[in-house]
Amino acid sequence: MSEPPGAAVALADAPPADEPSNPLAAQRVLPLRRPGRWIATAVVLVLAAQFVHGLTTNPFYQWDRFGYWFLRPNILDGLVITLEVAAYSAVLGLAGGIVLALARLSKSPVLRAVSWTYIWALRSIPLIVVLLFLYNFSALYKTLSVGVPFGPAFLSFDESKLATDMVVAVIGLSLNEAAYAAEVVRGGILSVDQGQHEAAAALGLPKSYQFTKIVFPQALRSITPNYVNQLIGLIKSTSLVFYVSLLDLFGTAQSMGATYPGDIVPLLLVATVWYLILTSVVSVIQFYVERYYARGATRSLPPTPLQKLRTGLTDLRARIRREVAV
Repeated sequence: MSEPPGAAVALADAPPADEPSNPLAAQRVLPLRRPGRWIATAVVLVLAAQFVHGLTTNPFYQWDRFGYWFLRPNILDGLVITLEVAAYSAVLGLAGGIVLALARLSKSPVLRAVSWTYIWALRSIPLIVVLLFLYNFSALYKTLSVGVPFGPAFLSFDESKLATDMVVAVIGLSLNEAAYAAEVVRGGILSVDQGQHEAAAALGLPKSYQFTKIVFPQALRSITPNYVNQLIGLIKSTSLVFYVSLLDLFGTAQSMGATYPGDIVPLLLVATVWYLILTSVVSVIQFYVERYYARGATRSLPPTPLQKLRTGLTDLRARIRREVAV
């Protein structure tokens, strides 16, 4: 009985019975070696260890005095003032930024020119100059009045009594913050797709309703991360109100350092740690606000830090099991 054509060739090419049919299946796939990454990691770990060792062992930092000052009532009072100034300035600055952004997007050339000039001027002048100018504003205008322009005044009051240290600090920071917030808000509004504007206009909705219900909620997705960066900068900028005689967190640390010269470094560390805590809290809030506004815009929401930790631990356990099995 004759064999079909090609059978001899197929038998000759068949692998022996004791050899695997797929040689690659019996080999373990090894990851690509990256010595540069390991060297860089080792260098970073060594430097980090040296930095931590220096912080913990250098007596110049005086960590015992740091613990003494960290929760002192005067430090906490200064912290409260910092929070008050930052909160008022953030709200007023954002409100002013929205008004300025809408003025820049207006069809009125006067509104556009005034808004652009304000933003250009306040972003060009250092914040400390603005605060000092407002602090000495009573030297230029001793009284302020409300009435008919170039006519009689209906209401007059003493500017020096009205402009307390807190008012000067809040107004100065708010004016400066509004200039930067205006560009953040304007960029967020321009990031909304033009089709959204056209769809809202096609429905015959009023302009105010289009902005508050359709355009601005979508713009918040772009505004939030940028404005939170501004808010973090605002918290740090509150340290300048010390120069207008307002004892905030930094001002209290400075005044205590002048009274206790030997504790200057611990007091500066106290202020530093409190600023780190405040900015960290704002960063956490930023993450969850961004996550909230990402709903509907992405297929899946970004994982929270707790979810990342659980995923990392699960992957680590699975890797250990594979290594043990091999």
